[in-house]
Amino acid sequence: MMPESPAVGTQEKVFEENVVRVYRCATVVKGGQRFSFAALVVVGDRHGQVGMGYGKANEVPTAVEKAIKLAHRNITKVHLKGTTIPHQVRGRYGASQVVLVPASAGTGVIAGTSVRAVLELAGIHDVLTKSFGSSSPKNLVRAALEGLKLLVNREEVERLRGVSLGV
Repeated sequence: MMPESPAVGTQEKVFEENVVRVYRCATVVKGGQRFSFAALVVVGDRHGQVGMGYGKANEVPTAVEKAIKLAHRNITKVHLKGTTIPHQVRGRYGASQVVLVPASAGTGVIAGTSVRAVLELAGIHDVLTKSFGSSSPKNLVRAALEGLKLLVNREEVERLRGVSLGV
């Protein structure tokens, strides 16, 4: 028996998830401590779409599930230039700043853990980064996403200015 093939024209987007950090919070009650958990998750298709979610629950799997659902709702499109980014950009969120610098092919993703998760799931293979300020993973992930949202490619600049930039 042959497996059913999807209808022609329908293409399912495959998103990968990466749990960046799981936070544990304890509240002291009469019988001892009661724990709750929060999960910071990044999802992306490695082809220019990436999003992040932050979910809280009384158990870790439920928190991760909520974060994934929120991340799918917050997906944004990222402009790429081959395997890198079109230009240097600085993303800011809270007390964190992340500078993203395009790199030549073969350089790889030079970034910390939380920023690396965002860049790799966005489909960026060659980039240099530097973070300033707070090293909180929540703020660094959001700062990296803010920086990626600021990227514009050549066609977008030509359209906005109403000119043709010859190469």
